[in-house]
Amino acid sequence: MPIFRPHRKRPEGYGRIGDAPKAITRRCLDTALACARSALPNEFGGILRADDPGVITDLLLLPGTTAGRRHANFQLHMLPVDLGVAGTVHSHPSGALHPSEADVTLFRHWGRRHIILGRPYDSGSWRAYDGNGREVHLDVIGRPEPATPVPSGTYRVRPVHRGPEGLSEKPELLDEE
Repeated sequence: MPIFRPHRKRPEGYGRIGDAPKAITRRCLDTALACARSALPNEFGGILRADDPGVITDLLLLPGTTAGRRHANFQLHMLPVDLGVAGTVHSHPSGALHPSEADVTLFRHWGRRHIILGRPYDSGSWRAYDGNGREVHLDVIGRPEPATPVPSGTYRVRPVHRGPEGLSEKPELLDEE
């Protein structure tokens, strides 16, 4: 007796679970760039996750990850059991966008897509690599988020320094434009 197996079609552009991602969301990329900027002068390291097959959507920060000026050590045993994990992202504060020998070793043993971020951590200072350390293209999906405007009539946050006379700066009311 033949076994009935329904055939399901995947939507156009979607891959299968485990396929190498071909795109990253703008929000995920911007988050990784912001994390790299905040980690200066040290490196930053995180894990990339693809919710939809083929699109990297999330950045995971592993507990216990350590970073210094020339290294970021992942604690991969802290990784959640998740089929959506796609690879790694880390920064090079020197601005070099090519993988080191240690990077290529990590790429070969773990993940399908890897991103290296370099200074000045803007939208053009990153490169994607496959598991063998070869540069690959990743599409960026989504629009850049506009800067949040400061409503008029609100107070600007400014640093307050204490000197011998007390506070040296006070908040100022923003002018209406």
